[in-house]
Amino acid sequence: MPKGKEAKGTKVTLKTAKKAVQITPDGRRRLTLSNMGIITFPKCLFKLTNIDELDLSRNQIQKLPDNIGDFSSLRWLDLHSNKLESVPGSIGNLLGLTHFNLANNCLTSAGLPSSLGSLSNLKSLNLGMNQLDALPPTMERLVNLQELGLFDNLFVKLPDFVKTLSKLTKLNMTRNPLTYVKEKNERMKKKKAEPKEDVYLIHESSLCKTCLQKCKAQRERLIMGGRGDACDMFGEKKKKRFSGLLTPNSVALVTQDVWRVKEKVKNKKIK
Repeated sequence: MPKGKEAKGTKVTLKTAKKAVQITPDGRRRLTLSNMGIITFPKCLFKLTNIDELDLSRNQIQKLPDNIGDFSSLRWLDLHSNKLESVPGSIGNLLGLTHFNLANNCLTSAGLPSSLGSLSNLKSLNLGMNQLDALPPTMERLVNLQELGLFDNLFVKLPDFVKTLSKLTKLNMTRNPLTYVKEKNERMKKKKAEPKEDVYLIHESSLCKTCLQKCKAQRERLIMGGRGDACDMFGEKKKKRFSGLLTPNSVALVTQDVWRVKEKVKNKKIK
């Protein structure tokens, strides 16, 4: 078995944790223990409760200690990509927390405590890639929340309180079985399934005498203005002529007949 490995995953000692603490450019104490194969939350970390930022992401942690709220100075907590099923109620004691990442865990709505609503300074909360279908109503008290990630969950509707968060500027709810999305997709499918009226070009020799007369009569009414100006509707400059085809564009013969009638009437008046 490799050194540092036990049946319960990687063992983190106080010495290891102290060496992992770094000072950020803005002067904060940051402890990074990401991607180390940790299964059990290291108890030795409670001797470093003065840290400002804690990164335990990409491990295999299944449970947080009940006294997680003892990290009173914590401002930034990253627990994404673990195996958490719930969050202890003491999380509400982290009143200075501004960024909280719980994405890609195994959280259910029952595993979220109402004390989340006590994190009044929280600006960013990521709950994406879990099994949530509802949020604690107390979260309406997160008046400073600016970013909320709820993607890849089981929400069928947007939580009502989200609309009341006046400072919220980013909300990600993609890939949820939202009801209005389903209804929209069903309407689109129904619309596609509806039969559409098709228009075909056929040769006049394929029509019976009665149908041919009806088509010619309808064409003449269209040309004579019964349904509007043919030039305005089809564009006189764009007309193409299809010999022997019954289309609104094949109007040359009829137009010439009308012109001849008008010329005869005009000549009679002159005489």
